[in-house]
Amino acid sequence: MTSDQALRFNNIRNVLLIVLVLNWAVALAKIIFGLSTQFTGMMADGFHSLSDGASNIVGLIGITIACRPADKDHPYGHKKYETLFSLAIAALLFFVCYELLAKAIDRFRHPVVPEINIGSFVIMIITIAINVLVMRYERKQGEHLRSDILVSDSIHTASDVFISISVIAAIIFIKMGYPILDPIITTIIAVFIAHAAFTIARQSSNVLCDAIILDDKKIEKLVLSVKDVKACHKIRTRGREDDIHVDLHVLVSPDMHVEKAHKISYEIEGTIRAAIPGVTDVVVHIEPKEKRRLV
Repeated sequence: MTSDQALRFNNIRNVLLIVLVLNWAVALAKIIFGLSTQFTGMMADGFHSLSDGASNIVGLIGITIACRPADKDHPYGHKKYETLFSLAIAALLFFVCYELLAKAIDRFRHPVVPEINIGSFVIMIITIAINVLVMRYERKQGEHLRSDILVSDSIHTASDVFISISVIAAIIFIKMGYPILDPIITTIIAVFIAHAAFTIARQSSNVLCDAIILDDKKIEKLVLSVKDVKACHKIRTRGREDDIHVDLHVLVSPDMHVEKAHKISYEIEGTIRAAIPGVTDVVVHIEPKEKRRLV
């Protein structure tokens, strides 16, 4: 592993640790007030924040494995483990969604009027402010470090912000004399969590299933800029944003010497790597361009 890669993984680990501490502080505040007031909306939001912390731990485990260098059994490295553990975060979210829906159904059958006070509002406003800061920080770091774990976790936190706003709305409706809205808000929270889980699962599966990651036209334009390249086709790209693999076929003159063709393949690789950050592997297949026969 290069020093830059080691620094990247270390930075991701530090971000996850900071976010973990903030998420659990927010979760604890919400759960304590939710239990003391019998307000399921706030408790649900608190357990969602707690799941944020659990996802941070999953992320830390994933990063620890992903930072391992390439070896005999993993010649391409272990980076996809970061993406794989993003799916684990999605699975955790789906489980939390199920738990919240079960609680909401129970509240519909056995309604409880929560005791709402000014403390509830204060806690929610403070936690929303913290979540917004955490979301922006984690998203920015995720994009900068090209980290699936951080980007996935920031999506999770973003849903937390909207959920917290919905809880404040529930508090207002309850004060107006509509306690039935408490389990309704809990159901809405579950839907938000399910949506976040689906988004993370879709993005992670695209990487693991080798979905296209770069525009073919962009690659073709770069390749055709290399001298003596006649044409380019069968372009395929896959991988993560920080570990992109490219393979393609290029056509050159059939009279070209093998040594020169080999040199062109290296030039193509260098051109693509220089123009597109994140490309780590380029495989170039050289083919002769058939001459047109004169009739």
